[in-house]
Amino acid sequence: MVINWFKHSALSLLLGTLMVLTSWQFLSAEEKPAELGIYEHLDQTLPDGLTFTDENYNIVDLKKEINKPTVIALVYYECPGICSPLLEGVAEVITRAKLDLGAEYQVFTISFDWNEKTKLAKDKKTNYSKLVKGKDVENGWRWFTGDSVNVNNLLNSLGFKVKKEGEEFIHPASLIVLSPQAKITRYLHGTYFLPFDLKMAVIEASAGKSGPTINKVLKYCFAFDPEGKKYVLNITKVSGTLIIFIAVSFFLGLMFSKKRGTNKKSLKAD
Repeated sequence: MVINWFKHSALSLLLGTLMVLTSWQFLSAEEKPAELGIYEHLDQTLPDGLTFTDENYNIVDLKKEINKPTVIALVYYECPGICSPLLEGVAEVITRAKLDLGAEYQVFTISFDWNEKTKLAKDKKTNYSKLVKGKDVENGWRWFTGDSVNVNNLLNSLGFKVKKEGEEFIHPASLIVLSPQAKITRYLHGTYFLPFDLKMAVIEASAGKSGPTINKVLKYCFAFDPEGKKYVLNITKVSGTLIIFIAVSFFLGLMFSKKRGTNKKSLKAD
């Protein structure tokens, strides 16, 4: 009787938490934030004249620097949220992927905060390069900053929409893969990337072939509060995930405990 009550309680808790976590998907159009997220521009080409400065203070036309499959990571360097996990994920997949960084493909990390300067980009490259093993990060992983006009033109061309809240940005997490002709061929969403996915994206980009996005689950720095009509730290998702873990663990513990009790009774009966 007690076990059945615990089972039903655990299941109710699990279902309730799932409803909270998925409630974002069912917000009305009026409640959802406008123009925030990723609007895929597959097969579109990066425009000419996007001027950025790399970590070595070289001012370049971004499109002219793309002469091989290129992975673009859009972040801002002083982000307190998911930019760090995203860049750690980039460093890990660069290390694990059986690809020659700098020869077979390259990675561009670009800040969309036009107030950030080259010195900060250089420092960030130094820090994250230490996480990469056995790859030519000096030539293969470049870090850029730009002014507001060029940043906004780049974001629009890639379909990457951000929103500034005070001194911080609300933004999605994704990598964008371009062909050697600067054509958008793939979006890889999230902060963790499989070496196989990166390799296939680079191979397809090399051939100029675009691929559909399979995993379209986006991660954001903040969650949108429709009642307060503002963004807040995504505590609900974090706490909800923890509750799910505890509920499932408790439920499985009860199931195994009941099974062991049944087995013991069977042995005594024998």
